[in-house]
Amino acid sequence: MESDSLAVGVVMQRFAIVNRWQSHQWRPLDIITAPADLAAGTRRLPDEGSDSADDCRWLFTGFDVRLFSDEAEGYFLNVSAPLPCWFIMSRFEERDGTEVLTPQRVTLSYNEAARLMDGGERVDTLPLPVAMLEPMNAFIQIHYKPEVKRKRKKPSFEGGAGVDLMARAEGSGDGR
Repeated sequence: MESDSLAVGVVMQRFAIVNRWQSHQWRPLDIITAPADLAAGTRRLPDEGSDSADDCRWLFTGFDVRLFSDEAEGYFLNVSAPLPCWFIMSRFEERDGTEVLTPQRVTLSYNEAARLMDGGERVDTLPLPVAMLEPMNAFIQIHYKPEVKRKRKKPSFEGGAGVDLMARAEGSGDGR
């Protein structure tokens, strides 16, 4: 089960830094929701209010964000965090002779973002607007079923029949 898609665009910013190993950094600056009037693709934004040629912004559109029932736990972890956020996975690509940090995926799942980072991808965050929390919470209420925690009896360190019985029970679970 999945939700309706939400079209989003990502604004990335390159800005100058004082560092002897690199001259600039990239970061996501903004998520634009429902950029329906913009064609899917990439474009460099005009340098408005910037006093430096090193400060530039790029807009990347064409991302569809959907909520999937099998990711409900990841959405729950996101909205229950102190600062719920968008997760933006990006890679460097060559654009118009410039190396640009290009978004590849936008998600709201904490678990999906963690899997991407475990795979070596760069994942940045931006704060999630309060208006997004209500539909996410409604989706979570329907699809998230927390795993029931079962109490496990601790083994005795004295040995004897109880430990032997537990060892046989664990051994029988693997088909022996």
